[in-house]
Amino acid sequence: MNNRPRIAVDAMGGDIGPSVVVPGAVSAAKKNGIDLILVGKPGEIEDELGKLDTDGLAIEVVEATEIATMKDKPTDVVRRKKDSSIYVACRLVRDGNADGFVSAGNTGATLACGIFVLGRLKGVERPALASILPTEKKPLVLVDVGANVDAKASQLIQFGIMADCLATTVLDYHNPRIALLSIGEEEGKGNSQIKQAFDMLRSSSLNFTGNVEGRDLFTGDVDIVVCDGFVGNVALKLSEGLSTSLARLLKRELLGNLFSKLGTLLSSGALKRFKRLVDYAEYGGAPLLGLNGIGIVCHGASNEKAMMNAVKMAARYMENGANDRISQRITESSDLTRFSRGRQSA
Repeated sequence: MNNRPRIAVDAMGGDIGPSVVVPGAVSAAKKNGIDLILVGKPGEIEDELGKLDTDGLAIEVVEATEIATMKDKPTDVVRRKKDSSIYVACRLVRDGNADGFVSAGNTGATLACGIFVLGRLKGVERPALASILPTEKKPLVLVDVGANVDAKASQLIQFGIMADCLATTVLDYHNPRIALLSIGEEEGKGNSQIKQAFDMLRSSSLNFTGNVEGRDLFTGDVDIVVCDGFVGNVALKLSEGLSTSLARLLKRELLGNLFSKLGTLLSSGALKRFKRLVDYAEYGGAPLLGLNGIGIVCHGASNEKAMMNAVKMAARYMENGANDRISQRITESSDLTRFSRGRQSA
């Protein structure tokens, strides 16, 4: 019996499409023993497969006649583009033909398809996007980074529980430290939502360490940071833009004159390690937590390396039973019994 992960990949997603998605997915399959279902326009997919060494790999091409573009509203994709590559990929997971899906396409459409096609895990009010960020010590899980621009305090608790499962099952963290992203470290800082969530987290079974500010995200002193999707997305995009600008500034300074170039040559190993640490492609994509199935959402500008690591992450998520553990934790959580949605205000 073949127990290898079988991942459905939206081959048409992303800014570039099959020319990046297909080779990235194939690299993941080759290096990690993953079976692939590439979803999209067969002609374009097979053209890319023809350029690659696929001997010994289990790759299936499933046709989807439509593409969810960045201009499409999420609800329109769910209602009117049911043969789009992302919708078909989700349907493959729902019907048990794939263990998870990966897409670098329209994030809103991907989220909508995930919710309406796969559904939510029992007990989950709202699925959340979790991004894995580099820090000075070890990777950090930031949740939510865009799925919910508004969230109740009780939903932030759920985000924390789901992120805790992700950190323990995929990142192998023991009793991960959880913090709230706020405008100050002290208790009582933040808006009403954060203050309420602070009290709830403090009395929960999670390893809550208090508030953190934006400047603390990359110290590595906590393992999970919880916030709503509006704040999280701003923090994520700021960190991405900052790392890109720093890399450009560093390159400009190091290549400025002969002595700088000589120093660059001597420190090339350290510079390569630095680049790897701040490269979003190392982590592939953002797991969509709380769905009744595994979904990884990637940057639209993802390169081959990012797609490879996203497919690898989906496979590891399946192998470690992360979704089952999230479902069990949510169902059994005494925290959610005490902090029921009926007791929370918007």
